[in-house]
Amino acid sequence: MSTARQISMDAFPGDLDTEQLRARVAWLYFVGGMTQQEIANQLGITRLRVNKLIGQARAEGSVFIDIRLPLIECIELADSLKDRYGLEDAVVVPSVPDYLQQQRAIGEAAGLLLESLLPGRQGIGIGWGRTLSFSARRLGEKRLRTSWVVGLMGGVTHGSGVNTFEVSTALAQVLGAECHYLTAPIYCPSPESRNALLTHELDDVMRRAEEAEIALVSCGDLSDRSPVVPIKVVGESLEELKALGSVGEVLGCFMDEDGCIVSHPVNYCIMALPPAKLREKPVSILASGGMRKLKIIRAILRGRYVNRLVTDEAVARSLLAD
Repeated sequence: MSTARQISMDAFPGDLDTEQLRARVAWLYFVGGMTQQEIANQLGITRLRVNKLIGQARAEGSVFIDIRLPLIECIELADSLKDRYGLEDAVVVPSVPDYLQQQRAIGEAAGLLLESLLPGRQGIGIGWGRTLSFSARRLGEKRLRTSWVVGLMGGVTHGSGVNTFEVSTALAQVLGAECHYLTAPIYCPSPESRNALLTHELDDVMRRAEEAEIALVSCGDLSDRSPVVPIKVVGESLEELKALGSVGEVLGCFMDEDGCIVSHPVNYCIMALPPAKLREKPVSILASGGMRKLKIIRAILRGRYVNRLVTDEAVARSLLAD
């Protein structure tokens, strides 16, 4: 995130709270899509003051395409997450009440992070979900003709804009790169059918998924809003997965609160890169937020599956309160 000016805590000790409030108001209004009254209610200030702060931001040229003000609390939270979970980097965006807007904010922040890590890297693997679809849209057009994009998991049989095939295609188009797909369902009928597909048809694609130096993934909880729960085999096994301690999934693989993969037949039929392979990648980014995903985000971090995290402020605070 760029800044219009560098703010020193020593130089502006009296104005620090004002700068932080101005940054938060600007972000919630221009990026979060909230009304001035909603912002006033959330921050406990008057609507008149919200209007004044927005006007100041516009007049001073602090707002262009993105917010050009430092979000100090979010930066501090990100630094604390890095220390707590041994991450190489973390990005925290303010929390907003609208879940779709929250996904967009996290996805776009992940896209910016990804863009900064592309130079010199070979191969980008990507998962699925609405958050990641926003990441692809946020990237500026490039021409990575020597690199490639690969889907890290199979797909579903209907188009939704968040399917693995659609997300990976969108990313490849923006980057001007070739794209490779694991052209199979996320969950195969049996471990034997999965292994047969890998042996005869998809071995090269899985090899690319393993070799990709960058992985961008999201995760799902066990609620009805999760895109993985409506899949028949998951829905039929949901109570069993919960009984085994599952709190959610990453790359279709269900794990418990400590990041250990649960022993259930569903986990042996997944057409996806095994989560353990994420640990081997130079860059592995988890982009996910919303309090309903707190348990699975925490599990992924406890399991040390990723080395970078993009999430929202409320989740960040809860992760640090453990």
